[in-house]
Amino acid sequence: MENRRRGINWNFPPMFLKRLKMTLEMIRFEHSVFALPFALTGALLAFRESGFEVDRKGWIVFWIVVAMVGARSAAMAFNRLVDAEIDAQNPRTKTRHIPAGLLSRGFCWGFTIASSGIFLTAAWELNPLCFYLSPLALGVVFAYSFTKRFTHLSHVVLGFALGIAPAAAWIAVRASLDPRILWLTAAVTAWTAGFDVIYSCQDFEFDRDSDLFSVPKVFGIAKALLIAKILHLGMIVSLLMLIYQLHLGALSLVGVAAVTGLLIYEHGLVKPTDLSRVNAAFFTMNGWVSVLFFVFWAADIFLIRQPL
Repeated sequence: MENRRRGINWNFPPMFLKRLKMTLEMIRFEHSVFALPFALTGALLAFRESGFEVDRKGWIVFWIVVAMVGARSAAMAFNRLVDAEIDAQNPRTKTRHIPAGLLSRGFCWGFTIASSGIFLTAAWELNPLCFYLSPLALGVVFAYSFTKRFTHLSHVVLGFALGIAPAAAWIAVRASLDPRILWLTAAVTAWTAGFDVIYSCQDFEFDRDSDLFSVPKVFGIAKALLIAKILHLGMIVSLLMLIYQLHLGALSLVGVAAVTGLLIYEHGLVKPTDLSRVNAAFFTMNGWVSVLFFVFWAADIFLIRQPL
């Protein structure tokens, strides 16, 4: 009773933690694994190009991870805020946290701002160029949320939002941009756009009956899946070009072969007449793609420490 008179709210910490937990569920925090391995690969390639003669290597990697998690968390929360009304109308997404009333817009805005602040802090800790470019990076990842309202290329914009991560990691290490790393940006862009096209096939009917834009809406599911295959072929070509440009070794080629095999299997899970395994194709297989890619390429980088 005394605590109530003094205005102490003992429920605040548990409620805050509960909302934070639901927010992390909403943005699928665990799926940070998708882009992070490619960003770390960009950093390792930059270290290799410098002969590993870089100060504060551990801290650089730490702040790259913090920046990646901060940017992705901010982008996902912002996307859920912007799309809340659309999600409420879509049978597949109407149970998401904001339309279902589990999380308030105010709390999600606070989370978005805090995550953006973490990203900007990490960029500041890396180097001046990273900090100067950080608002542009946030602009790119936030802009994606609006693209489905006016262009069928929204999948490519999403891909680019993730694709800039390896180039940003290169800049974090070397404080400059080497055009060769943009092959990895192209690879991640094509990879992400491809699996996003597959994922969006689930919303074909909803998109068709609404004012939203997507590849499945304009081309149909069968052709959309073909376009996804072409995009993933573009990923493989881009990776091979990067291997050639940076004179990487045999293990990187094995990594590309593993990625190719996983993508072939991923496309085998989804058919125009059967989309029941889209989640397995989207979440499980692409998680393995990014992890196996990193394992083989990291091994190649550490075994052949200097550019040939």
